[in-house]
Amino acid sequence: MDRKTALALMTSHKILQIPIINLEGYVVGLHLWDDLGLASEHAHAMVIMAGGKGVRLRPFTENCPKPMLHVGGKPMLQHIIERAKTQGFKKFVISVNYLGQMIQDYFKDGSNYGVEITYIQEDQPLGTAGALSLIEHHVNSDFIVTNGDVLADIDYFDLIKFRKKHDASGAMAVRLFEWTNPYGVVRLEGMNITGFTEKPVVRSHINAGIYALSLAALAHISMHEYCDMPTLFERLREAGHRTVAYPLHEPWLDVGRPDDLKRANANFAEKPEYSN
Repeated sequence: MDRKTALALMTSHKILQIPIINLEGYVVGLHLWDDLGLASEHAHAMVIMAGGKGVRLRPFTENCPKPMLHVGGKPMLQHIIERAKTQGFKKFVISVNYLGQMIQDYFKDGSNYGVEITYIQEDQPLGTAGALSLIEHHVNSDFIVTNGDVLADIDYFDLIKFRKKHDASGAMAVRLFEWTNPYGVVRLEGMNITGFTEKPVVRSHINAGIYALSLAALAHISMHEYCDMPTLFERLREAGHRTVAYPLHEPWLDVGRPDDLKRANANFAEKPEYSN
């Protein structure tokens, strides 16, 4: 259930909390009335990585940057900004490269959306963390980083609070991914068969492309050096800083391929959970 539906259900039934249940029937979270309303404004910034070429989404991205592809009638980037605004975010930094002028022409300084938007220009692709070397004068407290092609019903501010609570330099939103092997698996020791598992399910946690970072994390990124986010988290860990995983149970979609774009629009038409 998305947050908007949970809020409507609480209002109609005059209740203050709704448990979040996974497909196995286990409680994995809790919707709280106090957390679902409009948040107060705060000083934390959101950095949006919007410079990629979107090669896997061609031909849609031949003349359009990936974050500007429409879902539910407006760009994915607009969905991200509008959702974050409802959670108190007013300051946004967008990293642009490929067809970046289209993004700047559309959002300008953000005043039409009631926010402040500044831009950093990647002269060459710097990866999901490398562009952060350019934001020194744009942020003055810990901040959120999100990929510009990730649609998620996430409480970004809760991710910041989670990082602080666990005294970590970085928090990475992770999502449980399940894959069912379509075949029966034979367990072996050498040539000896030791057992069988029929169509086993493999569970793993995947990177959801959304992060909360402290200002201190920027010291581990070199100017104009390519660096992806897993590498930055490894550097933080090796330097003795704590990094933590933030479990994401809410609706989430990484729009990386044409089928994902089609699915995002279909999901939006059926249940516009990314609208505000």
